[in-house]
Amino acid sequence: MKIIDLLKKSSIKLGESPASKEDLIGKLVDLMATSGNLNDKEIYKKDVLLREESGTTGIGEGIAIPHAKSAGVNFPQLAAMTIPQGTDYESLDGEDTKLFFLIAVPEKSSDEHIVLLQRLSTMLMDQSFREDLLNAKDEDEFLTIIANKEKEKFPDDFVKNTENTVKGSYDLLAVTGCPTGIAHTFMAAEALKEKAKEMGYTMKVETHGSTGIENALTNEEIKNAKGIIIACDVGVKKSRFSGKRLVETKVSNGINKPAELIEKALNENTKTYKSDVNIKEEDVSEKASLGQTIYKHLMNGVSHMLPFVVGGGILIALAFLLDDYTIDPANFGSNTPIAALFKEIGGAAFGFMLPVLAGFIGMSIADRPGLTVGFVGGFLANAGGAGFLGALVAGFLSGYIIILLRKITSPLPKSLDGIKPMLIFPLFGILSIGLIMLLLLNPPLAALNESITNWLETMGSASKIVLGFLLGGMMSVDMGGPINKAAYLFGTASLASGSSLVMAAVMAGGMVPPLALSLSMILFKDKYSEKDRQTIPTNIIMGLSFITEGAIPFAAADPLRVIPASIVGSGIAGMLSMVFNCSLRAPHGGIWVIGVIENPIMYLLAIVVGSLVSALLLGILKKKVN
Repeated sequence: MKIIDLLKKSSIKLGESPASKEDLIGKLVDLMATSGNLNDKEIYKKDVLLREESGTTGIGEGIAIPHAKSAGVNFPQLAAMTIPQGTDYESLDGEDTKLFFLIAVPEKSSDEHIVLLQRLSTMLMDQSFREDLLNAKDEDEFLTIIANKEKEKFPDDFVKNTENTVKGSYDLLAVTGCPTGIAHTFMAAEALKEKAKEMGYTMKVETHGSTGIENALTNEEIKNAKGIIIACDVGVKKSRFSGKRLVETKVSNGINKPAELIEKALNENTKTYKSDVNIKEEDVSEKASLGQTIYKHLMNGVSHMLPFVVGGGILIALAFLLDDYTIDPANFGSNTPIAALFKEIGGAAFGFMLPVLAGFIGMSIADRPGLTVGFVGGFLANAGGAGFLGALVAGFLSGYIIILLRKITSPLPKSLDGIKPMLIFPLFGILSIGLIMLLLLNPPLAALNESITNWLETMGSASKIVLGFLLGGMMSVDMGGPINKAAYLFGTASLASGSSLVMAAVMAGGMVPPLALSLSMILFKDKYSEKDRQTIPTNIIMGLSFITEGAIPFAAADPLRVIPASIVGSGIAGMLSMVFNCSLRAPHGGIWVIGVIENPIMYLLAIVVGSLVSALLLGILKKKVN
């Protein structure tokens, strides 16, 4: 925690002349407030004055360091003031006080204010340093003097690696991951790193993205860290964090509540994580709600399933694009050699969709033995016509079948532990899931799946309007969260069952929020800051690419206006897509797969109308910015 990182230019005032000690404290608190660090200035000021009543913070040599731990403070921060003519601020040596540093730390913090006091005191022992600060011509020179002295006194803190932090040592470590491994994963990582830097802490973030684990945490880094944050909607191996303060939450909190997570990870009252290799990790972690647990297991399956769905689905869609319908309508997609090749490869990848979904749900619940049983259950669901619903049920059953087998076999001698995962679990697990799927679940679920498919194919105009608006709107409710994923999963499940109308409506709804925000920023410039408008090109690209998450920062900053406006526009886009009978055989791709969309002109019209409606609503609802 470096002084230079906690002191902002706006929080420095040179050459002041306060009328009294209380006036001086008030001016310092006002400077502190300019940093945006205070959630309640009056509470913090009261706590500073209360600290002064217990004993002066004038340490002598013309220096005073008033400070307080306060509920009115969001994160550690400093303010500074010089009074060249001096003031009779009570001091230990009775001398006039000319140089003031105000320290603010959150009420629940551990020892940050002590660390800052020690660091400041060490630097201020140098008389020439104090004189240089008092003679500084402006705030920039004041900061430069501090930076040079801090580098001189604490050189090890300025030996950087490529992460711009002390090599092998970080105050905090974090892990982020979302089901798709694209937007939320890296948005959470960026939000956590930026907030940690703003609060004066060093942080490294390991990301579990679509291309694998990046920036992996080392054992040395974990050993030296003060706290760990896991902001993930997918499973993460936690045993490596045993003995460290650990905060585990969903990925959206990493984006929306980074300061709260950082404070909790550093709080000495936060529970230390303990791992027992003989117990499944989830059993020793903090209890999550039933809904959170189910969602986490489901998203683990979805995150591994999506690459098969997207890759295979787009290849199948390209097969139809490259084929000639007139040769043999009944064999459309495989009439020409090139189309048949694309369809065979895409079909092979798409065929893994349900086994992978079920397998990784099972693995999330029961580790590797659940993977095997889940694969078999998903395959049987696919072969038996139970489809997506069957694979979903098979995944959860697989995990809990393994947990049941663990309990049943727990009385067996320890010497037999080696054959459990190699023989007992796969044998009886596969047999159990096979009997359940073939005899109990496949027949009713296949009938239900067929009924849903028939309804989708034969639904009337009224049904299309309602379903299209509902699914399109759902894509904007939480923009990548559970409701958004539920709509997307319904689209991919319908696609797997042969209905491509739903997938088109879902994608249209998901493209609207970033596009609508970009359009709104162009039309209503006075409703957005210059920094907001700098995101226009990025949001256009994300919207065209069907990455709804580009709108999250705006939704988080102004949810009561942005989310309703986005829902209405997305719902209209989804509704029009259904009414125009636009169909999409690819489960992703945005505008870049327009060639495989049926009625592409009308589909683009649906997206434009939905985006325009949202943009106009945003222009009406949002307030002007200063």
